[in-house]
Amino acid sequence: MRYFTAIVFSAAIILAALFLGNAYVDRANPDGKISVTGSGSTDFTSDLIVWEGQFSRFSPNLKTAFDQMITDKQTVEAYLISKGIAREDIVFNSMQTNERNQSQYENGNFVGSVFVGYDLTQTVKVESKEVELIESVSREVTELLNKGVQFNSYSPRYYYTKLADLKIEMISKATEDARLRAEKIAENSGGKLGKLKDAKMGVFQITGQNSGEDFSWGGSFNTSDKNKTASITMRLEYEIK
Repeated sequence: MRYFTAIVFSAAIILAALFLGNAYVDRANPDGKISVTGSGSTDFTSDLIVWEGQFSRFSPNLKTAFDQMITDKQTVEAYLISKGIAREDIVFNSMQTNERNQSQYENGNFVGSVFVGYDLTQTVKVESKEVELIESVSREVTELLNKGVQFNSYSPRYYYTKLADLKIEMISKATEDARLRAEKIAENSGGKLGKLKDAKMGVFQITGQNSGEDFSWGGSFNTSDKNKTASITMRLEYEIK
């Protein structure tokens, strides 16, 4: 009877050890899965440019200012066309009118304001795939000052018309990168990669090349640089055999 009790007790210890060992393995890898993150990036050059500029006039007389603006608009349009920009790529926004008032002071105290005239402004926008041409014009447009036009040029914005295709390419690269990482991890752990259980796309980023621009949690979309870098991450979850 004593020997029988010892045998039962020993068997219980072995079973308990096996149970605890399995429990440890289950806690370490509860579902027999592995999650990895892969990334993909590529450099590209923008193929669409949007450039804007604004011209203005001031006059105490509204009609005088308006007539001057009409002449300036014709001058601006003729200038842009002479530089090789297609007429259909030039869009003039509506003219804006604001009254200008001058503050009046007596003995250093503000006593009111007096109407002095009208400020009229108008914006012109050029959207074109002739990126280098528009860049050149945006830098040379100060020549309009010699024609009597008070013109202010804004910085061009750069876009890419094949962004959807580029995004698909990035997803493919990031997915392949994640799969290779998962295979390596499975191999190092003595297992094999099983079925893909889940895939989640991370943030799609577009930053300027060599700009030192920071990544954003919400995704950055650079429009100030012609040469850009697109990047994306993919998180994959595989079964482990």
